[in-house]
Amino acid sequence: MFLKRLLSNDMPRSRLLALLLVALFIALAFAPFIFPGVKALSVAAKVLVFVVLVASFDLLLGYTGIVSFAHTMFFGIGAYGIAISASRLGPNWGAVLLGLAASLAVSLVLSFAIGLFSLRVRAIFFAMITLAVASAFQTLASQLSDFTGGEDGLTFKLPELISPSFEFSEEPFLGVSLDGRLLCYYLLFVAAVVLVLALLRIVNSPFGRVLQAIRENEFRAEAIGYRVVVYRTTAAVLSALFATLAGAMLAIWLRYNGPDTSLSFEIMIDVLLIVVIGGMGTIYGAAIGAVLFVVAQSYLQDLLRVGSEAASGLPWLAALLSPDRWLLWLGVLFVLSVYYFPTGIVGKLRARAAR
Repeated sequence: MFLKRLLSNDMPRSRLLALLLVALFIALAFAPFIFPGVKALSVAAKVLVFVVLVASFDLLLGYTGIVSFAHTMFFGIGAYGIAISASRLGPNWGAVLLGLAASLAVSLVLSFAIGLFSLRVRAIFFAMITLAVASAFQTLASQLSDFTGGEDGLTFKLPELISPSFEFSEEPFLGVSLDGRLLCYYLLFVAAVVLVLALLRIVNSPFGRVLQAIRENEFRAEAIGYRVVVYRTTAAVLSALFATLAGAMLAIWLRYNGPDTSLSFEIMIDVLLIVVIGGMGTIYGAAIGAVLFVVAQSYLQDLLRVGSEAASGLPWLAALLSPDRWLLWLGVLFVLSVYYFPTGIVGKLRARAAR
């Protein structure tokens, strides 16, 4: 009963999906102890950030049916809010909170303006408008070097409590140093869990049901009395605020932010791919898709390097498995996932369980 309430009555509805989600939760909760090493911890932290970012975008695309290319703009606003505040006000919690509040306020105003003035147009025109706004914002962030650091970005310090140099104990626990970096990871973990549960509550509320009705048939939803523009604008604002929080999480972990780190259009493409892989209209799909994509993106080169060395006796196969061709193989994996899971991994598992 408690679990159903915690998940807003949105149960996995598939035994295999439930096992995957439990395994994912355990792996992320104990990642510092299960997967030792700096790279593994960084990958786990990136997974947490992308779970929130992709889930927030799925609220817009999967549940409301709105295609927006400005999502990474709000992601960047959250990262720049922390970076600018911490670099100017120093490494203290007041600077972090002020940067977070300021970035949320900016995202609120921008998303409301874009939603109010653009959601009245047809879907393709709205997508083009958001793409233009995101491109303009990225250019602006690159040129305002006095505030954003330009192309070089901003490197900053955070409170010592979550810095790698701060140690809670001189003795490691299960081979892991108890330091500020570990605390920072668990700060991100708790934030990601809370935000995902909040998104589950939103999409399973009466408000979320109306969004799904608008996605299925906008004309019918408007005909029965729902103010479609108001609901779509509210969804755009909520999605932007969650993306801003994801950007703040990224900046807190990296202690650096630049245009390519949070505003790159490549990130937007990655988010779209993850939504398709996991399954649109499913918050759980965001979690599973983010894990698969980020892990593949981080370790595919290493795996190909091992395969290339093992196939050294066959020059053509070694060349095909060259680590330099990792993007090719990532594309192949994406095509296969779309072919075998047209409704995403979550959609496929739920459909199989229903049969």
